[in-house]
Amino acid sequence: MTIMHTLNVDLGERSYPIYIGSDLLGQTELLTRHIAGKSALVVSNSTVAPLYLEPVKTALESGGFDCDEIILQDGEASKTLATVEQILDHLLRNRHDRSTTVVALGGGVVGDIAGFAASIYQRGVNFVQIPTTLLSQVDSSVGGKTGVNHPLGKNMIGAFYQPRCVIADMATLDSLPPRELAAGLAEVIKYGLIHDAEFFEWLEQKIDRLVAYDVDTLAQAVLVSCQTKARVVELDEREGGLRAILNLGHTFGHAIETVQGYGNWLHGEAVAAGMMMAVDLSIRQGWIDESVRSRSLSLLRRAGLPVSPPQDMTAEQFLEVMAIDKKSIGGSITLILLRALGEAVISTDYDRGKLLETLPHEAVGQTRDDLF
Repeated sequence: MTIMHTLNVDLGERSYPIYIGSDLLGQTELLTRHIAGKSALVVSNSTVAPLYLEPVKTALESGGFDCDEIILQDGEASKTLATVEQILDHLLRNRHDRSTTVVALGGGVVGDIAGFAASIYQRGVNFVQIPTTLLSQVDSSVGGKTGVNHPLGKNMIGAFYQPRCVIADMATLDSLPPRELAAGLAEVIKYGLIHDAEFFEWLEQKIDRLVAYDVDTLAQAVLVSCQTKARVVELDEREGGLRAILNLGHTFGHAIETVQGYGNWLHGEAVAAGMMMAVDLSIRQGWIDESVRSRSLSLLRRAGLPVSPPQDMTAEQFLEVMAIDKKSIGGSITLILLRALGEAVISTDYDRGKLLETLPHEAVGQTRDDLF
């Protein structure tokens, strides 16, 4: 076991550590120090469980805990209330009490579902995040956002509920398909765009090593990403203001995922296209120059990510979904845009006509007045 970095998310009584390293799964003491009761339910999926369930179960059982598991279907399509109900049914049938701990073993979908189930089972039981994808390690496992999708919008049902710890094992990334690794890199690149121009420049220098699965480079990218997210979450745990900057590209991206069907575009792919739309609108506003676009395009392409939205989506489809985004207030679509490379702004103060110019072609028969 090699712990490369330990980072603390400082939220008072809800504080917790993030462990970043190699071969951390199966390490009894690292995991069990965060299990308060005598039992645990490991929630995983049909892809991850055959790879990593046994060492986690062995660690729990060797620590003297009763270990149970439930295996979900893989994919974004399973991120539903019906799947949460499956977990709740399992907890009840197997008589898990309020001292049990839910252990999320998988990517962002597993973490979001398991965390939401933990937040509502007997009004809240402890849970632990063991993210096995790059995207979940740098984003969804940190900060306490849990929930499920709705046919009308992504992540529209959920709760803020912090884990007891996050264990990010770089070794799990070895089994990650290149497309999934690229999806995670979209969120890594996001941190450079919104907060840290020096990190963005570092990514430009190291992107080939990241794509090649270099473990030390990946660990450094995870550390800086988690540091940025942790600091923002500490200042705004429940997204009352500042935390929304973490959603650069997400309002556009969530529309892509909703319209295209959950899972057809990976979350990171949709965010990558959404970030370029946010960059485009920021340029149209006169807030940033073309160099940010060219550098962003180059970095995203080198990471293997899409840089434009689906050709079959219209402005009307985007606006319909964006209007019910969680960040929208009083009918106004709130967007995360850029004032500079490394400086994001939460804005409703943008030119609506320029937004329409950023969106794909208008639906036939629709005018600007119809769309706003």
